[in-house]
Amino acid sequence: MGYYIQVPKNKGKAEQLAQIHGAMILPGAPESFSKVPVDKALICVVDNGPFEAAAFCYSEQEFKEFSSPDSLSRPSRLRTWLLMDRAKAEELSGFRSS
Repeated sequence: MGYYIQVPKNKGKAEQLAQIHGAMILPGAPESFSKVPVDKALICVVDNGPFEAAAFCYSEQEFKEFSSPDSLSRPSRLRTWLLMDRAKAEELSGFRSS
């Protein structure tokens, strides 16, 4: 199950996360999930055409899912990567660690 962060508008979610919640837009995906500081959350904003989805990449598996290329049957979607405060990302997405 994915965890997503909602913001007021359906497009421009990376910029909204930066403005509203102090997230930092990265120049690209991190080299690996282990490069994400423990107090930060990795967010991947995926452009799905009419809307964007801001996914909380809370594990290595989630990171691999969002960083892998789209399938041949679907055109490649633009992804924007961000870091934000982990506690805030957990609160906004409803994520609960076990």
